[in-house]
Amino acid sequence: MLEYQMGFLAMPGLGFFGLLLVGLIAGYVAERAMNRDHGLLTNMLVGIAGSFVGSALAGVLNINYYGFAGNLVVAIIGAILILWLFGRSKSR
Repeated sequence: MLEYQMGFLAMPGLGFFGLLLVGLIAGYVAERAMNRDHGLLTNMLVGIAGSFVGSALAGVLNINYYGFAGNLVVAIIGAILILWLFGRSKSR
């Protein structure tokens, strides 16, 4: 079995700059999907946090994902979940 070592702030198959790019795209897509209006940095931070939430959720559900596209889908789902939870907590 081949074991892959990941560094700090990295995703499977992507490095640090890949993480930033996926975070930016995922944050933007989540912003549009949830009808929000954030800035570039906020989108990137929400997307990066979403990638961690999404990868944890994928791990719990035993879903394997690989490469840029897989990381992007997982990050988008996680970012949408974060914005949804934030919106629910803010409306109370």
